[in-house]
Amino acid sequence: VNPEDAGRREVLGGVLVAHTPSPRLAGLLGAPEQAAALLRAALAEGPDVLHLFKPKGYGGLAALAARALRPALPLVVDSDDWEGWGGWNDLLPYPLAAKHLFAWQERDLPRRAGAVTVASHTLARQVLGFGVPAERVFYLPNGTDDRFLQAAAPGRVPPSGRGDEASQRGGLTVLLYTRFWELDVRDVVAALAGIVAREPVARLVVVGRGERGEERELLRLARRAGLERAVDYRGWLAPEEIPAVIAAADVALAPLDDTLINRARGLAKLLELMAAGVPIVASRVGQAAEYIEDGRSGLLVAPGDPGALARAALTLLGDPELRARLSAGARARAAVYRWDALALTAERAYERALERS
Repeated sequence: VNPEDAGRREVLGGVLVAHTPSPRLAGLLGAPEQAAALLRAALAEGPDVLHLFKPKGYGGLAALAARALRPALPLVVDSDDWEGWGGWNDLLPYPLAAKHLFAWQERDLPRRAGAVTVASHTLARQVLGFGVPAERVFYLPNGTDDRFLQAAAPGRVPPSGRGDEASQRGGLTVLLYTRFWELDVRDVVAALAGIVAREPVARLVVVGRGERGEERELLRLARRAGLERAVDYRGWLAPEEIPAVIAAADVALAPLDDTLINRARGLAKLLELMAAGVPIVASRVGQAAEYIEDGRSGLLVAPGDPGALARAALTLLGDPELRARLSAGARARAAVYRWDALALTAERAYERALERS
């Protein structure tokens, strides 16, 4: 629950969203109360299917209780991250007891479900490794919709030109849209150094904020490398501010470390950029290699290679025709992942769960 939304009920796109009250006790002590509130809210609607998003935490406890109280109620579990050991358990400072709980929930809940939806092929392999039969596993990646697909006109022409024209327009804009934990800021600064060495008018626009202040380290390294003026750090932006920043980008960078978390993630921000028609250079990791067809809807480079990242970005910055072609290809590829089409997969998962109830 988001504390600012606690207890609120609203209808979004025709769907009732009920925010449960905040527990009176913090942390693990409040877990039973929060799980009970989720359980009451879910069962009060008389559902035909219970779809648990993220097999962990309060929701996971509520789903277990629902199975005990209503064993005939079909359960569908969605996995969109590697939650346990090797994944978020290793990255975030959860209490040790919570980490053990999350690791157990991640393995146990999919086994109890009538169907499991997964956001990546890596997670599909994980769930199969837990012993879930293949016919109960449904690949349901992150998608996009008209809000993003209409953010830029078809055939989007990137905003900057070359040489003097680029200078008049304020330079060439390279966008980094990130939460920081998926990348190494040293690689970003090294790539930026390579870009600026060839394109002095280029600047890196950074949108996002890290969980542990990684943006401060990025800015420190940029200053040390003499690149402070080449970085325009915007920080955390409101959702309504982001489309204009995306639309102003010539190229976007999506560097990804080769980790279990990155292989498993759905990469919603990458799809958002593609839907807006931004030419992208991404690391060949996980879903990035699924969404981007190298040379058709973006460029893929080896992870952990800032030189390759810089060279690919420079190729795009120096070739407006290639940028325009990849822009159109990115939009076309993103349209394949429209939510209205992906919803059919969710329906098949529900049908499978109902068959087993």
